[in-house]
Amino acid sequence: MNVKDLLSLKGKVVLVTGGSGKYGQCIVEGLAEADATVITTSRVLERAEETAEQFRSQGLDVHAMAVDQAVVESVAPLTEQIRSRFGRLDGFVNNAVSRPMKGYYGALEQFAESMHDNATGMFHLLREMTDLIVESGGGSVINIASMMGMKGPDLSNYEGVTGMGDLPADYFFHNAGLINLTRYMAKMRAGKNIRFNCISPGGLFNHQPEQFLKNYCKKVPLGRMANRDDIKGLVVLLMSKAGEYINGENILLDGGLNA
Repeated sequence: MNVKDLLSLKGKVVLVTGGSGKYGQCIVEGLAEADATVITTSRVLERAEETAEQFRSQGLDVHAMAVDQAVVESVAPLTEQIRSRFGRLDGFVNNAVSRPMKGYYGALEQFAESMHDNATGMFHLLREMTDLIVESGGGSVINIASMMGMKGPDLSNYEGVTGMGDLPADYFFHNAGLINLTRYMAKMRAGKNIRFNCISPGGLFNHQPEQFLKNYCKKVPLGRMANRDDIKGLVVLLMSKAGEYINGENILLDGGLNA
């Protein structure tokens, strides 16, 4: 098969949670550019609609739905809406995240809220979307974690930077768990024609303070933070036929920072 056909997502229906966020928008755009029908979600439908309309104005096939992974009851309506509107689901990018914990000394209630949203709620949504993909004949799931799930914080990045560096523990905890949950799902759903992979990005450029950028980028062999395009090709690869023998992997996307 021609490599362009291997990478095409034409005819595929793919769900992206948190599609209005910084990485979420890049992911939605990349999948839609590869000719997938993309469903972008947010807790607030109006925000998802704004994102979808932005891409529809570019001729991309993007639709909006609402789901809040912290609210178990919101998942079943999402599932039924996908079934009724599209009749199937071929892929899921598990990207939504909540960040309620404020620093190392954040209240335990903040840590508990994060675990409810990013562990319990996320797993419920992941399991339901996995079942829908299996019901549809199989496909691909991509979990979006972070390089911070693989290593401890590098506090030298924040030297000379005001207002940054008090990093919350929950972020490191749940991203590490998500990486191994990917391996668990690959084994538990073996034989169901569904693949599970994880992407662990490094930092995405978002107009951070100049001193932070200097501290961070001097450690990266490529000399920069990630840009909006860097994750798109990898997501398309893992979602497409070109990546159909990649399963149970965590791929570090950090420009060589942790090489």
